[in-house]
Amino acid sequence: MWHFISEQISQSLGIDFVCDDIRQLGQQFTQSFRIANDKRRFFVKLGQPNQLAMLEAEANGLTHLAQAADFDVPKVICVGQVSQHSFLVLSYIRFEEGDHALWGQLGRALARFHRQDTQAMYGWEEDNYIGSTPQLNRWHKKWHRFFAEQRIGYQLQRLSEASQLNVHIDRVVDSVQRLLAGHQPLPSPLHGDLWQGNVGFSHQRPILYDPAYYYGDRETDLAMTELFGGFPHTFYEHYQDEWPLPEEYQYRKSVYQLYHILNHALMFGGHYLQSAQQHLDHLEY
Repeated sequence: MWHFISEQISQSLGIDFVCDDIRQLGQQFTQSFRIANDKRRFFVKLGQPNQLAMLEAEANGLTHLAQAADFDVPKVICVGQVSQHSFLVLSYIRFEEGDHALWGQLGRALARFHRQDTQAMYGWEEDNYIGSTPQLNRWHKKWHRFFAEQRIGYQLQRLSEASQLNVHIDRVVDSVQRLLAGHQPLPSPLHGDLWQGNVGFSHQRPILYDPAYYYGDRETDLAMTELFGGFPHTFYEHYQDEWPLPEEYQYRKSVYQLYHILNHALMFGGHYLQSAQQHLDHLEY
């Protein structure tokens, strides 16, 4: 297997690479490895055969995210399947601690990324994944319907099918549509899964990875940064300096966070299910 992956790397880069050092780095939805020889190192995600689509979607998201000029992403080397595994090979990045200046730099970089005016509708060219969960991205002209149906409604449907939550899905979707009615933001390119675990720093540059890329309301990215520990205050200060958020963001933030809480409830259960139910109880439906 590793010989085949080495061959794919060699073909993609036009080099002669043979790995002689393989180190497992971690495991969640896929296994992650660092493979190397005395000249080069690469980061490899190894999944089951049925996870190839997930890894291909990640590669496509990274390729689009890489078009941003103000932060870096891991370079996609190759993606494919061998024997009983799917794989994604990325450039290997040695991360460093991010200080306040670097977090501020990320805030400005993200605001400039969000400000790109290149799309008239919400969604993307393909469905992808948020964590291990499929994420729908069917193009839509109305933001309140896109988010209510393809984000909240779809997550509730999956949870209901798994018998993990018992709610009236149509009522929740209608409630979210009412809450977002009249809000028609710029369809910004989004990271889509922006929490501290998907941010790093290297050579005095911000690094973003593991995207769930699509075009939508930039506030959704900011709302997620405030979950699971949040980002340092300098990130928000510099984002606001570059492109201030509207005051109404504070009213929409909780429903945008609900999407990620529902997804965590679906993937991990436990206290995330309780949190999801509490957030749903605060909706008027």
